[in-house]
Parts: sequence; C-alpha cells; structure tokens
Amino acid sequence: MSTRILTLICSPKIGQRLASTSKRQVCTLILLRHGQSTWNKPNPRFTGWTDVPLTVKGRVEAVGAGQLLRSRGFDAARVDVAFTSKLQRAHETCELVLASMAGPDQHTWSSERIRRLEGLNERHYGIVQGLYKNDENLVKEYGAETVLSWRRSLRAKPPSLDESHPQYLPPPAPTTESLFDCQKRVCEAYQEHIVPALFDEKEELQHPPSERAVLVVAHSNTLRSLMAYLDDVDDDLVPKLHVPNSVPVLYFFDPETQAIVSQKLFSSAGMSSHARWLVSAQNYREVKKVIEGQQLTRAIFNFFDDGQGDLELTAAEIDRGLREFIRFAGDEALDCVTIAVTKKVAREMRPNESISRQEYEERALAAAMGLSNPDDDIEGIMDYI
Repeated sequence: MSTRILTLICSPKIGQRLASTSKRQVCTLILLRHGQSTWNKPNPRFTGWTDVPLTVKGRVEAVGAGQLLRSRGFDAARVDVAFTSKLQRAHETCELVLASMAGPDQHTWSSERIRRLEGLNERHYGIVQGLYKNDENLVKEYGAETVLSWRRSLRAKPPSLDESHPQYLPPPAPTTESLFDCQKRVCEAYQEHIVPALFDEKEELQHPPSERAVLVVAHSNTLRSLMAYLDDVDDDLVPKLHVPNSVPVLYFFDPETQAIVSQKLFSSAGMSSHARWLVSAQNYREVKKVIEGQQLTRAIFNFFDDGQGDLELTAAEIDRGLREFIRFAGDEALDCVTIAVTKKVAREMRPNESISRQEYEERALAAAMGLSNPDDDIEGIMDYI
C-alpha cells in the first residue's frame, strides 16, 4: 500500500462532463462525510458511536452538498441505493442530501432507498468517548504521546469502556477500536454490501451498473478507511488522511472489471488518489480569497507570536490556531473547504516537524492549486480513462 488522497476539486464548468460519465460506461461511487454535528464544533469531542444530532450548520451543509451534486448532473433519480451508518448524524445527512438532489422532483427519492449498516459507524473511542479532544486531564493521566497515538496511529487504541461508562452500549457494539479495527469492519461492509450494489443487483435496481450511482454517507474514520482501501494507502499514512464535512468525493469504476478507471492524480507532497473532490464556485472563491489574502495565515501564527523572532509551528499548533480563530471569529467564519485545506497542511506534516509562516503559506497555496478556477477553461480535466 503506497499513497494518500489528493483533493482535486472540480470546477462547475465540468458539470456536463460529470453528467455524461454514464456514456463512458462507468458506475460512480459518491462518498460523503456527514454535516457538522453537535460534538464536532470548534471544540470537538471524541464522538464515536455516541448518537448525537446535526447542528443547524450541519443540515445546511448537507443540503448544499445535495445541491452541488444535482448541479453536476447527479440528481436523486440517478442514485439507485444509498448506504449510511446506524447513527442519526449520518442518516439525517443522507436524507437531506437525497432530498436536495431531487430538487422540485421530490418523488424521485425515497428513504426506502437508504440502507443502514452498523459496519459504517464511526470508530469507537473506548473510554475517552464523550470527552473533549483537548481535555488536559487526558494528557496528565496517559501522557501526550499516548493520547496522540490514539488519534494519529493505525493500531493504538484507548482503553475499553465498561458498563459503568455513560457512553457504554451493549454488544455487538465494541468497547474500543483502533483505526485498524475500524478499517477492517468498513472494508467488510464495503465488500459484502456496497460492491454488490455497485456491480450486481441487476434486477433489483433501476439502472444498469454502467449508469449506476451509489451514495455512501458516513463518518471521518470510516470514510478515511474506505478511501485508504480504494487508493491502496500505506498503513502508516492512513491516519493522515483528512475527510472534511459535506464535500462529495467521487470514484469511477469500470462496470465489467470493477476496477477504478479514474487516473491517480498527485499532490505537491507526492501523494496520489483516484478520488475527485467536488466544491462549489462559492467554496472556490472563499478558499482562494482566504489563502491568497493570508488572513488565516496571519491569524494562526499571530496567536502564537511572542515577538521573539522567526516563529515555527507544529501540526498540533496549526490545528489549535485554526480552532482559536473559529472560536474568536465565529462558527461561520470559514467554509468547510478552507478549513479542509488548512487541516490537510497540518495532517501531512511529518512527526515533530515545525514550519515557518512562509512554509505554511507555500503549502497552503500548493494545496489550493488543485482548485479549478470556475472562470478557466479546463476541458479535459475529467479525461480519467
């Protein structure tokens, strides 16, 4: 396994090209992380299997994702089946997305088309489930390196919870999981349920596989695990994949061979992926304005600036600076794509690496180079075969 996800973000001008993929005899897998939940606001908690609802912003994000997909030619009628987890934040996102994809044609979708799989539930965080991720008592009790390993390694896992824990669930719910454990059950769910819906079920579903679209709405770690599987990612790089809320990710398959047919595209960091990420023209304009105008860069670095000369920040400090900016400026200060670019820079940093303001700006701009200008003629960007 070698490679990670590149966020190629497609321009609105390629809507007709995406809509015409059925003419190229491909089936489409659409992956989507649920909208913002009450526990992943600026001061996030370890949510895991805790069944928390969406925020108002999360519902708006879900509707926006559905509108975006519809504008690219993926209306609700094209989605033969949708998969989601047993958790309400993913299921509600799925319903809102399908309803939004239907537009005025609400008869073209139904909640009966949604299949809920426990295998797509978020990673279980054991004894830390429900705690804030920046809880100082966690670091005092277990040590900073141990807590970080729970979040940023493949096989480390928090201690198991028991029946006395407020977030305990009876079997078959796990009592804790590593990212590896999560990936194993996600891949099993993919092979047992999603692959047949993509390539088989010829009599049960409306479209033949060559015209079929399947939607999967799930969680950060479950989608990270699935994307790592589809893109053959090195085990030690899987935790570095960032999955933003409510940004559609598309994979295209040959319906006969079941192989991914989209070319692997490389990021400036040398990572590659078959994935195609979609954002709106508004997302594009916002991220370009913030990154090129350096407002976010200044805010993040000024938070730590002690006036002692050249300042370098670690990935954890960049994450903290981003959280503090959102806390100060408000929940609506940045859209999901701008946040995703910043988190992508932080996640791709090496362990113990620190970068200067200039290095951060260069990496953020490199990530932004993958954003296609809505005013550009980018004919040929979807020539993935």
